[in-house]
Amino acid sequence: MTSALPQILRPHLPSPLQPVDDGPFTRRGVRLVLKRDDLIHPALPGNKWRKLAPNLRAAAEAGDRALLTFGGAYSNHLRATAAAGRLLGLSTIGVVRGDELATAPLNWSLARCAADGMRLHFVDRAAYRRKSDPDVLAALRDRFGAFRVIPEGGSNALAAQGCAELGRELRGRADTVAVACGTGGTLAGLAAGLGPGRRALGVPVLKGGSPHFLHEEVAALQRAAFGGIRGDWTLAEDFHFGGYARRTPELDAFADAFEERHGLPVERVYVAKLLFALTALVERGAFPPGSTVAAVVTGTP
Repeated sequence: MTSALPQILRPHLPSPLQPVDDGPFTRRGVRLVLKRDDLIHPALPGNKWRKLAPNLRAAAEAGDRALLTFGGAYSNHLRATAAAGRLLGLSTIGVVRGDELATAPLNWSLARCAADGMRLHFVDRAAYRRKSDPDVLAALRDRFGAFRVIPEGGSNALAAQGCAELGRELRGRADTVAVACGTGGTLAGLAAGLGPGRRALGVPVLKGGSPHFLHEEVAALQRAAFGGIRGDWTLAEDFHFGGYARRTPELDAFADAFEERHGLPVERVYVAKLLFALTALVERGAFPPGSTVAAVVTGTP
């Protein structure tokens, strides 16, 4: 299965670049392009393909037949892992944050996971925070048998290495490349792959704990994947709108207007916050006139 993995999943790579003539950018003399990673694969769009593919190859090489991973009630990562398992004939287990969900009807996202064959295991939030502890993993193995662990959001050293290809695809195509961040794996790889003279900008969609938490996570992923800090990258941390999956009327109005102007559906958890942040930053003069800014579209609504 190792060599056949890309053929089985049929990714569309490299993903296309779509120029967008948008008022705030045009007025500042800045060119905006969208890196349409949402078109890579219908079931594994965007960074989900880039992060999962190297982990799936490693599982194939090791002969693993089951994958266990973690996520919330509407996790894109859980859906992508479940879809990959269905396509590749692997068993999948999803550890879901929130034990109260076990007695409620499955929402559309978890129902999609179950339809793709994923076994769902609900845990309370305290237990979820301990998901990496050896005793927690041992209990899960007692319950489900042998499995390969893929971390929450799919972010590990292999994932960062996979996302480096995103940076390589954008070399010479943009001066700044921006991506929305959850766990930081995509930014870690993107920055490493961009090469010198280009900047990667991460827009966190979570309201983190310590002010430097995500910065430390990205740095740790780069050290694990590449042996040290790579690339020129920064975080714009003021655009989370209250936390993961939180929305405000201002954000919804912005996304609705962008959709209407460009005929492009805007995913609200990640992409809307990314585009809002870039629009606010360009209006503050953060990008030099004559430069090109690429926004990575990592998912679909």
